[in-house]
Amino acid sequence: MDKIGFIKKDIYNLECSVNGKLRNHDVELVTEYFMAEQKKNEAFYFKIEGDGHDRFSRCFWADATSRRAYGFYGDVVVFDTTFNTNRYDLTFAPMLGVNNHGQTIVLACAFLSKETTESFVWMFEEFKKAMPGGEPKTIITDQDVAMAIAISIAFPTIFHRLCIWHITSKFSVKLPRDAYNEYWREFQKAIWDTDNKDEFDAKWNIVVTKAGLTDHPWLSSMFDLRESWVPAYARQFFAAGMSSSQRAEGSHGFFKQYISRRNSLMDFIIRFERALSHQREKELVADHVDAFEVAQCLLPMPMNKQMATLYTRTMFQKFEQELIESTACFLELKTEDACTVVFNVSESKNWETRVAEVVYVKDSDHASCSCQRFEFVGIICKHILALFRRDQIEYMPEKYILKRWKKTAKCGLVSDANGKEIKDCADPGLLIKRSTMSRLASDVVEDALMSEEGCEVLSETLKSLQVKLKLLKDGPSNNEVGGSSSQTQYMKDPKRVRCKGRSKGVTGAKEKAMKRGIRHCRECGHIGHDRRQCPALNTP
Repeated sequence: MDKIGFIKKDIYNLECSVNGKLRNHDVELVTEYFMAEQKKNEAFYFKIEGDGHDRFSRCFWADATSRRAYGFYGDVVVFDTTFNTNRYDLTFAPMLGVNNHGQTIVLACAFLSKETTESFVWMFEEFKKAMPGGEPKTIITDQDVAMAIAISIAFPTIFHRLCIWHITSKFSVKLPRDAYNEYWREFQKAIWDTDNKDEFDAKWNIVVTKAGLTDHPWLSSMFDLRESWVPAYARQFFAAGMSSSQRAEGSHGFFKQYISRRNSLMDFIIRFERALSHQREKELVADHVDAFEVAQCLLPMPMNKQMATLYTRTMFQKFEQELIESTACFLELKTEDACTVVFNVSESKNWETRVAEVVYVKDSDHASCSCQRFEFVGIICKHILALFRRDQIEYMPEKYILKRWKKTAKCGLVSDANGKEIKDCADPGLLIKRSTMSRLASDVVEDALMSEEGCEVLSETLKSLQVKLKLLKDGPSNNEVGGSSSQTQYMKDPKRVRCKGRSKGVTGAKEKAMKRGIRHCRECGHIGHDRRQCPALNTP
């Protein structure tokens, strides 16, 4: 340790020094960074707006990789907001999707100073401008009034699904304790173990009446919103198998490993891009596995082998599980064109439906099931597979194979509203080039380390090469990208704002004692108050 030359406090002091020099230039750096990214790839989209007083208020951005991914996986969007991700307490609002491997992907991001309907409408309108291929089919959010109104304005035709996890987790808080302990299990069965809308309504009303909660305002409001969150109502809409926004919660947890509330906007974006590259690296690894390997089939059936070559590994495993469970289904023929599939549910989860009615037209490969798994997940259910096996249909009809779950989901061109192709940020051969040069550089370093003279030669050569590459990168002028700060008018840095989820807190003995002394505000510099009561933070 004594040979390092610095300690942890030195790093902290350096960080404070750098932050001091960059103070009041944060938005300027972010703007220039976005302009530089747009120069690298014109498909990079961003929009920055002020508050009317030449001060940063909100911004939206989406790179070419995200815009292109939306062209393939833009049917379902998960939207959620998180807090404490930057020093200004701006709300970070990512819009997420699901790729063909079932992995979470980032479609777009935004910073918002206010969580109002107007702010959300602005963000959704920018999202529609940036994304190719039209509006999504489904958007999943938590239960936020301003957000719900904004979605109804910006996306009037899509299905807005409320997170079922957020709603069911409130039962223990909203209901009386005795009623919750006694009737929660019955509420669960009403929510999950219902085949259709009428059955849910009947079971719900029975439980509410037994619990004596017919006039409970929160339960009544949830019943009025049942079409947005109850599976019996919502599973007819495709949602890639998602019924909650927990995927967004998990994504926030992942990104928070890289960022903190001390970050400036520029520091946040740099760290966020680093995390995003790690996330996308996992997708590349999954693409590589699917390109060169075929999943092993547990059942030696033509249909299973067919889907192993078409589906990604993750989606094939889900399909194969349905195929295995289809063997346990007992078929009872009702008519020539329809039958009822009865199956064993002793080991099933989530109170799965006990009787599924399959409407099936023979010789046309047309089938629809009351479980609506295909409509909700995009993978055919075990009930229809049982009928296919009974009628010796060996290969899956094309109409039941969604492209978004196939290995070739990302094949094809994606164009923006002007018909211009959106090309990915990365060159397809970039990974090969990087691997080749990395091996060469590693060999050169190993050879140089054999002698002091070799190290000196390599060091001088690398310094000379670094200068040449910088000239090649920057070009003849250093002011081409975005202009210099003296030529371009930039917005002021945002003020710190209070997020919607933050409480005022309870004043303790220590805080009360501090009121008797003279306080100095770190935000505005005045005395008589601290940063929590600073008028500057509460200025709209």
